[in-house]
Amino acid sequence: MLTKFFLYIYAPLIDNMKERKILALILFFFLSFTSMAQGDTPPPPMPPPPPGLPIDGGIWFVFLLALLFGAYKAYKFSQKLA
Repeated sequence: MLTKFFLYIYAPLIDNMKERKILALILFFFLSFTSMAQGDTPPPPMPPPPPGLPIDGGIWFVFLLALLFGAYKAYKFSQKLA
């Protein structure tokens, strides 16, 4: 329905070459007007994201936990064989 509306409005303007030039000038004017309305300076850049958690932060705790769990399993395995 919107397409039919625009064709109804713009069809007489597109019929001959002189009116095409007028339409082109009008569209060029509105395009330049909208580009000027965007402002002078761009917004400031976003700050960098904060650093994530360190990968090696709890490695000693995990190593100690794995060592204790291995010792527990070895003890249980030795009890099962005896």
